[in-house]
Amino acid sequence: MEASVARKVGLKDAAAKVGAIVGRAEGTARKIAKAGVVAKKELESISKQVEGLKRQLQKTTRRLRKALR
Repeated sequence: MEASVARKVGLKDAAAKVGAIVGRAEGTARKIAKAGVVAKKELESISKQVEGLKRQLQKTTRRLRKALR
């Protein structure tokens, strides 16, 4: 009987450890996912800025060419 109780206590301890590890892993996964979303938004913002700079450069290039004619 004592062996059975001791085995159950050991299983409960193991289950608690596994649960704690899974909880930490899920928390870390959430943080990484959140960081990914933020990085994606920043990348989109930077892409828009680059497109704006490209247009500005094209306009400036056209003006310069007209001025040099």
